[in-house]
Amino acid sequence: MSIKEKYESWLEHANEEIKEELKGYSEKEIEDSFYKDLSFGTGGLRGVIGAGTNKLNVYTVGKATQGLANYLNHTYTNPSVAIGFDSRIKSDVFARKAAEVFAANGIKVYLYPRLLPVPTVSFAVRYLGASCGVMITASHNPSKYNGYKVYGSDGCQITTEAAKAIQEEINKVDEFEDVKEYKGESIESIGEEVLDHFISEVKNQSVLFGDEVDKNVSIVYSPLNGAGLEPVMRVLKESGFENITVVEEQKNPDGNFPTCPYPNPEIKEALILGLEYCKKVGADLLLATDPDCDRVGIAVKDENGEYVLLSGNEVGLLLLDYICSQRVKHGKMPEDPVMVKTIVTMDLGERIAEHYGVKTINVLTGFKFIGEQIGLLEKQGKEDSYIFGFEESYGYLSGSYVRDKDGVNGAYLIAEMFAYYKTRGISLITKLNSLFSTYGYCLNTLHSYTFEGASGFTKMQEIMKEFHKGLDEIGGLKVVKTEDYSKGLNGLPKSDVLKFLLEENCSVVVRPSGTEPKLKTYISVSAENKEKAELVEKKITEELNEKFK
Repeated sequence: MSIKEKYESWLEHANEEIKEELKGYSEKEIEDSFYKDLSFGTGGLRGVIGAGTNKLNVYTVGKATQGLANYLNHTYTNPSVAIGFDSRIKSDVFARKAAEVFAANGIKVYLYPRLLPVPTVSFAVRYLGASCGVMITASHNPSKYNGYKVYGSDGCQITTEAAKAIQEEINKVDEFEDVKEYKGESIESIGEEVLDHFISEVKNQSVLFGDEVDKNVSIVYSPLNGAGLEPVMRVLKESGFENITVVEEQKNPDGNFPTCPYPNPEIKEALILGLEYCKKVGADLLLATDPDCDRVGIAVKDENGEYVLLSGNEVGLLLLDYICSQRVKHGKMPEDPVMVKTIVTMDLGERIAEHYGVKTINVLTGFKFIGEQIGLLEKQGKEDSYIFGFEESYGYLSGSYVRDKDGVNGAYLIAEMFAYYKTRGISLITKLNSLFSTYGYCLNTLHSYTFEGASGFTKMQEIMKEFHKGLDEIGGLKVVKTEDYSKGLNGLPKSDVLKFLLEENCSVVVRPSGTEPKLKTYISVSAENKEKAELVEKKITEELNEKFK
């Protein structure tokens, strides 16, 4: 079907709300909305909310759900699914639509009755013994986005093979003719005991092991108008952290994110209000979780009393060292301890792990690959060997109770670690600098380049083709080796990722985002100190900027 034919079909069959939107589209908007279908990958679906085959709406959600339902009915006897949603625009509507389509296909449906973080769906899948989980979320993207995230029966995001099989089923579905209609079939609310057990598991991740800690630290917390408020506050307060100020403007769920248009705790703009609150109350620690509460950003005071944001890499290194040191100190380290990180996460983590006798497993970008490793350990009867996993994009997990990054777990561990060191007169900045002096200074940065619409998609492909031809040097540093993960390198699944290993122990990773119209570069620079590292990073960034124009 041509773009024009698809457009006219939607004008004929869609509901009045969608029809009205379509009638207002320009030629370019029609092209961008219908030039392709939203693709279904290991991250499920993600797209701009609106009318058309390339946007997220009740019809694309219905089509994806019908395809997934067909897959489940072919794969399982009496399949079931657990569904959750966050604060994004229409998340509740899309969750309800998915629940109704599953139910219409004879699949047992468990639906969270209110918004909750994404890790609670991973948890519910395992707790309820469901065949599958669906979370309606677009993580930390701007408000115009929403998404459809899918978990397997192991609570981990679906594998590449499963995603391919589901996509094949989705391709067979006509969004207007083939999606089964709900006729009042049973949809069961997920009970409070599931959340209670989740909260209990998070609290079990403490590594104090009886050490004395003053928990009266002053914390400012922002859920960034997302789903984190209830579980994060419960875990902190039930664990003795009472001195908490919540950012009022960002407290309640609001998919428009009025005070932080890009609700990503990785960027300073999203934390401006929280930092203002910190200055007002003289807080010790700022915690901020993204809308689906699987990432955590933090800020702490430096030696001058100024608030400093710590990167995902830096927090991950601190947590890894804290967990390892506490486990060793109290004789709680498992026999064959394992830490898992992604290939774009700071390599310094591997050196810290080695110091404590912990094995490092490196995986492709995406926490699903960390979750997959936990599952593999479980199959070997070594689930307890997993002690920590993290990625540079502010995702952390210290337990095997879920198979995805968990902002509730991250916020709790960070608060505990902060209080532990503060009780002993050590700031997180001081601790971080001591890690750098012990293991060497390393600077990691992430740069994203956005390419919207049909023309942007084509340009992204052209740029990646050029990078695949190879480079001799980047930013004045010679390329000593190129690792092409599109060929399935080091036993990992094939993925369109290139890693350029440069001289002087530096590297650059280039990859397309799996969920957004973006190309991402990850720059890692080792140097004597921060100043020298920043100079090298600047040269590399300037050259890459030219290549992405």
